[in-house]
Amino acid sequence: MSAIQPAVKDVERLARSAADWLLTAVPGDHADLSLYQGVSGVVLALHEARTHFGDDRYDAAVERGLDELAVAVDSVDDASLYFGLAGMAFCLHRLGRIGTAGRALARIRASFDGERWNTMFELLMGNAGIGLGALQAGDYELAVQAVLPYVNSADRTPHGVNWAVRPTPPRSHHMAHGTLGIAFALASIGSASGRPDLVELAVLAAEDVVSRNTASTADLLVPQSDPPHRPDIIERYSYGWCNGPAGDAQLFRLLGHLTGESRWTDLQDRCWTTVVGSGLPARLRRGFWDNNGHCCGTAGVLATACDRIVERGDDFRFADSLVADLLTRATVDDTGARWSNYEYRADPPDLAPLPGWAMGNAGILRELLRYVRLRRGGGTDYAIQWPGQATAKPLAPQGRSAAS
Repeated sequence: MSAIQPAVKDVERLARSAADWLLTAVPGDHADLSLYQGVSGVVLALHEARTHFGDDRYDAAVERGLDELAVAVDSVDDASLYFGLAGMAFCLHRLGRIGTAGRALARIRASFDGERWNTMFELLMGNAGIGLGALQAGDYELAVQAVLPYVNSADRTPHGVNWAVRPTPPRSHHMAHGTLGIAFALASIGSASGRPDLVELAVLAAEDVVSRNTASTADLLVPQSDPPHRPDIIERYSYGWCNGPAGDAQLFRLLGHLTGESRWTDLQDRCWTTVVGSGLPARLRRGFWDNNGHCCGTAGVLATACDRIVERGDDFRFADSLVADLLTRATVDDTGARWSNYEYRADPPDLAPLPGWAMGNAGILRELLRYVRLRRGGGTDYAIQWPGQATAKPLAPQGRSAAS
């Protein structure tokens, strides 16, 4: 891989500019308060910038955003992690608004029907995400309550288990909407609450997905769903955090931490072989790798690349290529830096820049700042760890793998 190493000072300057652009996105009368694309995710990104730069300018915007979330807690009905109250509770709790976070958690608990909160039964919108949000907000009882329905509703498969995550036949397999996202919640909550049975169920879920590999034994590439869900608009394979091996590796990292078994390290490496060999972040054809953001794009892959630098001893070459691509695709002017994703089926295909975590500045900014710190030999962590990504555990020097 021959990517030119970006100058760290240029990356940091771009990240500061991206944070400055976010100052215009908080606060106000926001319809979207979510972790996915709204105020909750933006506030956490600005907190990351404040922690990194030590710049007081970000403090006021963070507090205004938290005030806006606090006002809305009693009126939001969606309980989910990425689109509703669980994500708001996570943000409020981690940034010191403990009482307000508790009000959000109480409303989540009150709307539970004993099995689920809505027709979706996965990470972004359903029980798995709500459990992770409750865990991150310190409510272990609610976290366990959220994931226990997976125990009795798991369907046995030839190699493990999976779940019906939506009211249609396809079974999805990956982090955002499928089996591995549920497994991540089960493993995280099971470990934190002393429930080894939940971790064991997560292992069975992972084994089901691994059995669906369509690549060689050196790679891991699993379809988005079986049978295909909305194949007219959703490609069969993806490579990012949401529905591909960059996100799959996050579960295998977690299971490796929890079990100490080498098979999970091998699966991480197989995922990474697939990601690096896919050709991303180059836009090889229409519809391939048109997203800069965290959920489905380059920033989410950068998160896993940096985890590997910390835990597996990888060199920076692939991370450099991802960062260089983000630098090239940024729009920078007097208002700050931001990114436009591309949708070839839209007219015009260049989409409006977004502030949020999933598709916009908030998700990109967090990863650029972590990359800068790693490049300088500094901290390996974020100011606040994100649900769905295990904290990186640096290896001892003698345990570092060969650079890849």
